[in-house]
Amino acid sequence: MTTLILTVAGADRPGLVSAVADVVAAHGGNWENSRLAELAGTFAGVIEISVAADRVDALRGDLDALDGMLAITVHEGADTSASDADQRISITVLGNDRPGIVREISGVLSTHALSIEDMTTHTRDAAMAGGRLFESSVTATLPASADLEALRADIERLTHDLQVDITSL
Repeated sequence: MTTLILTVAGADRPGLVSAVADVVAAHGGNWENSRLAELAGTFAGVIEISVAADRVDALRGDLDALDGMLAITVHEGADTSASDADQRISITVLGNDRPGIVREISGVLSTHALSIEDMTTHTRDAAMAGGRLFESSVTATLPASADLEALRADIERLTHDLQVDITSL
C-alpha cells in the first residue's frame, strides 16, 4: 500500500468530505487520518489515505476532477516514526494576541529541535480585560536530551504575559 497525504481547500458547503471519500473508496483506498475544519467560510484539511500502488495514478486523476469544488494537492507520505530516544510533549500557550506571535513561538520550538505533530491556535475576546487572547496547543516530539525548562523560559521570554504549560506525554 502507498500512503498519500491530501491537502484540500474550497468554499465551505455540504458534501465536500463525501466527494473526497467517494473517490478514495472508488479506488479501494482507506481513509486513515484527517484534520478538517471550516475557517472563515473556507473548508480546509489534511487527509492521510492508503491505496494500492497500482491505483495511485487513477486516484489522482479522479481527485483532479473535483477541481472547482475543491483544490486538492496530493503528496507521497513519508516515514515519520519517532526515535526511541525522542520524547513527546504537550505545550499550551496563553497570552495577549498580537501580530507575529505564531512566528515567534514556532521559532523557539524550531530552535529547540521540536518536531510538531499537531498544532492548533485560536483567538478569542478577553472578557474582563478587553482585547484578544491567543491560545495555542502543540503536541511535539523532541530529543530526549532537550531541556524543557529552557524551552519554557525561552517561550515566556517572548513577552511578559504568556502562560506556558509543558507536559510530558
